[in-house]
Order: sequence, then structure tokens, then C-alpha cells
Amino acid sequence: MTVRLVRTYEEIRGYKPDFVVSYRLYSPSEGGRKATYQHLRCDFMYEGDDPVKDGIFMIHPEFIERDGRPLDEGLPVPLEGKATMWVLVPAMRASIHCSRIAVGTRGHFMEGPRKIGDVTVEQIVALRENPQTS
Repeated sequence: MTVRLVRTYEEIRGYKPDFVVSYRLYSPSEGGRKATYQHLRCDFMYEGDDPVKDGIFMIHPEFIERDGRPLDEGLPVPLEGKATMWVLVPAMRASIHCSRIAVGTRGHFMEGPRKIGDVTVEQIVALRENPQTS
């Protein structure tokens, strides 16, 4: 039985993703989660930043298939793949992320102060066109 995604982030938010990343989630033996599912509400941290000094950001992934469709709900997410990324605080697009996000930018999926995966930005989609204010 396949459980399909009820609504994608694009349908919910009414605009396109900000950017696309390739990711590698840490296995449980590396300190990662036992299982990860679609619409994990982890945060994002830029590589080299200090989570206490520089903070982490509410940028959530939506894991995608090779053809770009969101993965189904309810099934475990592969340890490696691609995800669209969604900046949840619109004002931070212009004040922080438009100047820091570029193809090749590296970062981490974060669960509190703990890294649970590595990411590399592969494509800018609508970071500069999406809403800049709430």
C-alpha cells in the first residue's frame, strides 16, 4: 500500500521552492535519526557556522524523486537524494539567504543543535522571486 502525499509544500504555500539540495542523512551509527519521513521539520545551518553564535534557520526540506515529484508520505526517506528547500521566514530571504545561498553552498540539516545530515545547494529555484515579507 502506497500512501500518497496529500498536499505538497508548493500547494500549501502557493509558490515554488526556494532552492534544491542534494543531501546525505546520517545513519543511526553516525548519530542520525532511526528513520526520516517526508515533511521532517528539521532546520538548516550553513557549513562553518556555529549554531549558538550564528544560529540555525527555519528552512525545511521536501524530499523529492529523481523526476522532481515529492516522495510519498509515510515511507522512509532514503539516506541520500534530493530535496526542495523552503524558507519559512520570508523576511530572511532578502536579509540573509539571498546573499548566502548559491549553487555549491554547503550546509546541514539540524535537529536542535545536532547535525543530522549534510546538504549541497544544486539549484536556485525561486529564492529571489518568492515573498520577502509575511
